[in-house]
Amino acid sequence: MTVRPKAVLIAGPTASGKSEAAASLASALRGTIINADSMQAYRGLAILTAQPSESDMKLAPHRLYGTVPASEAYSVGGWLADAAVAIGEAQGEGRVPILVGGTGLYFKALLEGLAPVPDVPAEVRSYWREQSKTLDANGLHAMLAAIDPAMAGKLRPSDPQRIVRALEVIEATGVSLAEWQGASTAPVLGPDAVLKIVIAPERDPLYAAIDARFDRMITAGAIDEVRALLALGLDDGLPAMRAHGVRELAAYLAGARSLEEAIAKSKTESRRYAKRQMTWARRYMADWEWFPNAGSAVDAVRAALSRP
Repeated sequence: MTVRPKAVLIAGPTASGKSEAAASLASALRGTIINADSMQAYRGLAILTAQPSESDMKLAPHRLYGTVPASEAYSVGGWLADAAVAIGEAQGEGRVPILVGGTGLYFKALLEGLAPVPDVPAEVRSYWREQSKTLDANGLHAMLAAIDPAMAGKLRPSDPQRIVRALEVIEATGVSLAEWQGASTAPVLGPDAVLKIVIAPERDPLYAAIDARFDRMITAGAIDEVRALLALGLDDGLPAMRAHGVRELAAYLAGARSLEEAIAKSKTESRRYAKRQMTWARRYMADWEWFPNAGSAVDAVRAALSRP
């Protein structure tokens, strides 16, 4: 791309350097940074979801970070409507919207609209089919109730086929099948002059970055953040309560595990999440521009824009 883009989309796994790339490109393009991460939308989770700091926000306008109360369940459709407004405002101000985050479904909905029936990757489908061979319907329903209480409430414990389908969908998309049902929206962005970037580090440096970042989160006050969240007395099934680190640190605060165990478990879950994010990106973002780190992505964009 050798012209100023209408929008820039930056995706990739957690701790890959997406925010760093967004900040650099916002400076180069006079951009507005718009959150495209489902967990960074929630208020009260600034540390554990790695939301931009106050100093970051002074460098460029930021939108849709920490705007949703943890007591609410933010839907894909809700984000899409909010993102459309933020994009329109940025463009109206002569700024380039730079959407950055790790929620692949947000980007898919942004470019393609939100379809009523999600496409589940084969490996996710296979995993839950295997689970259904070792667990009875009641066991599967209990698992669904723990991670998707809204859908579990709609299904009988004696209906294993629909329960497995619901488990597949929440695993693959991070969104309840109850939310998908009946949903349909048009794309917000067309394909013309939209720069689409995936930052995809190699596994070992990515995992090292995940571990180091969680250590910084602990130092920055993540435990107090979880303590304050728990004090709200929220339903465990709410999305904010499933942010990486919340359940593990909650177990530490309850005396159910040591701090070292909680930290190790949080890091493991974050690495697993990064793996799922990469699976999504390989499936749905194969035609995007891929880079091994934030620096190479920024350099490539700057070079392309400087060509005569």
